[in-house]
Amino acid sequence: MDWQSDANAVKAAFAPTLEGWYERHRRDLPWRHTRDPYRIWLSEVILQQTRVAQGRPYYERFVEAYPTVTDLALADERELLRLWQGLGYYSRARNLHQTARYITEQLNAEFPATFDGLLSLKGIGVYTAAAVASFAFGERVPVVDGNVYRVLARVFGITEDITTTGAKKTFAKLASELIQPASDPATYNQAIMEFGAIQCTPVSPDCLLCPLQQSCNAYQTGRQQRLPVKAKKEPVRNRYFNYLVLRQNGKLVMRERTARDIWQNLYDFWLVETDEPITALTDLNLPDELAKLVQQGRLTGNPVPLTQLLSHQRIRGQFFLIDLPDTVSMPLPTGFGQYSMDEINQLPKPVLVTTYLNEWLG
Repeated sequence: MDWQSDANAVKAAFAPTLEGWYERHRRDLPWRHTRDPYRIWLSEVILQQTRVAQGRPYYERFVEAYPTVTDLALADERELLRLWQGLGYYSRARNLHQTARYITEQLNAEFPATFDGLLSLKGIGVYTAAAVASFAFGERVPVVDGNVYRVLARVFGITEDITTTGAKKTFAKLASELIQPASDPATYNQAIMEFGAIQCTPVSPDCLLCPLQQSCNAYQTGRQQRLPVKAKKEPVRNRYFNYLVLRQNGKLVMRERTARDIWQNLYDFWLVETDEPITALTDLNLPDELAKLVQQGRLTGNPVPLTQLLSHQRIRGQFFLIDLPDTVSMPLPTGFGQYSMDEINQLPKPVLVTTYLNEWLG
């Protein structure tokens, strides 16, 4: 088929083609074996900004720990964040918890059964509402995520920047048209996302064995690598975290991060952030209370450099282990405490801190 000859025919064949492809190629994933809106919602939140291979064990752990939305609502936030540890974007976990409480307390633990009802819940956006509405309740509403943007942009030759409001409307309108001929909206939505994930991939899409090859604008014009169009991301900001790891009697000094910054409600060590990298402990301008403790202690080993890349920030960490004699009194500022390793294992922590603990103090 010449992709220019009959756009309506391409649209009409699009859903049946993808549904047929999906029946042959879909991966066996646990959230595809349920119509429970809670478990579907949980999987979608976990998989935001997360690859399936990484997200699956988190989903399984959460389902085991919190099998129902009521169980999640009653969860201790610290334990919830500890289970979430490593997924990043911790606001997702906090919103998950708040929404579970609302559904349990205000809606009698029953999820709204429509797209509009789901969209009214805190922390549930257009994509997640569409996913739950179609997968759990069979509503004919399309999902539009990164995979869908890529498939539609390539097949239909859409050159609008997908980060713009106008483009979002263009794709939403097209997606709504394409789902209409689908035999089952849930299957179709799973199919188009799966197709983008394993067939029409960002790099090196499998065009040779693609069932949409002859109707694909990008394939016919050689533009697979140029579509979809997306504005360049903001440059990654470097931040320099210098951690003073105070150890006494086998216990470490830690605090909960309460400020509105990365890693809110997670635990880390005494932090001195600098604008530039430093090479020695003496380069740090320490607050008086910390300087006094450091003077009474001993620097053990060399500083340990570790880096964690976030979405728009690169955290360059440096860990200085300071061993303090048993005789040293350690008055700590509000929010700090001394924790044993067993206690630390139960605390939610950033990946950077967990890596240090496991690889250098484990």
